[in-house]
Amino acid sequence: MAIITLTTDFGEKDHFAGAIKGAIYSELPEVRIVDISHSVSPFNIPEAAYIIRNAFSSFPKGTIHVIGIDSEINQENKHIAIKLDGHYFVCANNGIMSMICTEINPEKIVEINIHDKIETSFPVLDVFVKVACHIARGGTLEVIGKTISSIKPIKDLVPYVNDEKTQMIGSIIYIDNYGNVVTNITKKFFEDIQKGRSYEISARNYKFKTIHKKYSDIVNFDIPEDKRNDEGRGLVVFNASNYLEIAVYKSNSATVGSASTLMGLQLRDTITINFTK
Repeated sequence: MAIITLTTDFGEKDHFAGAIKGAIYSELPEVRIVDISHSVSPFNIPEAAYIIRNAFSSFPKGTIHVIGIDSEINQENKHIAIKLDGHYFVCANNGIMSMICTEINPEKIVEINIHDKIETSFPVLDVFVKVACHIARGGTLEVIGKTISSIKPIKDLVPYVNDEKTQMIGSIIYIDNYGNVVTNITKKFFEDIQKGRSYEISARNYKFKTIHKKYSDIVNFDIPEDKRNDEGRGLVVFNASNYLEIAVYKSNSATVGSASTLMGLQLRDTITINFTK
């Protein structure tokens, strides 16, 4: 039985996500639909790329991933279908796949060319659903598109490093449900530049000189629990996806606060790391 996942910025209030599911079930009643997220910030391509990168590999090979972010077609924003690592992705060619494609080379990329047969003002519903169902039935990509060799990259996907390799500047690409802020600096990228040197991480007026292995490393368990004051303390970790993350221990935006609220960190803000010999 085919699996189709949905990742969009449609939210839960409007009819869009429900209409897409209905259209898929109308074509393939036995298919399984899984919502990865409908809460991507509107038109936020790096955020969507981060989510899909960290979710897709948990699904079995052959899964079809429909990504509905900035999907209105125009001369600069074509539609594509990609086969990559045994998975299929249907989305706009707006850079959303470049975070995955930097690590895994696509097996095939096609630019979807069935638009002359489908009149649409809602391409995710009309075009992406048709393509996903075609693939789910065992159809080939060549039937719905022409082969292309590359995709559009995301701007500023790779952090800046100066010529002397003494400074790295990254940016915030995602804020999670806890208000933790995730940067575009991966553990491998950081370690390749660091080479064992000391460092200082600066985020607005906050500075950190340690990257912890886990959130609770900031807790001194030798102090009795009723005398600790750890909730709300800032820290830096490489998260489960191996991206540099600035967090607050046991954060809660409604009570103790979060890295985003307490430190004033927002999407696209810069994070600077200075290395010393």
